[in-house]
Amino acid sequence: MSFIRTIPPEEADGPLRALYDAAEKRAGKVFGILRIQSQNPAVLRASMQLYQSVMLGPSPLARSEREAMAVVVSRANDCFY
Repeated sequence: MSFIRTIPPEEADGPLRALYDAAEKRAGKVFGILRIQSQNPAVLRASMQLYQSVMLGPSPLARSEREAMAVVVSRANDCFY
């Protein structure tokens, strides 16, 4: 099994702390999908921006449709988060 060191919220500082704070404000916690990118805050920031553009940006799909597709893809990939 692979192992990637992540930075837990209580150890985060600087730009990572700001990203974690935004995640906690938005979702109430810092999910593993964000923690796995914690070693490179610039990548985490870009990932969060992409997610927000896809899920919240202009689209012919409703937000609920986008969320449903995300759930189906996560399940198909055995992602349990």
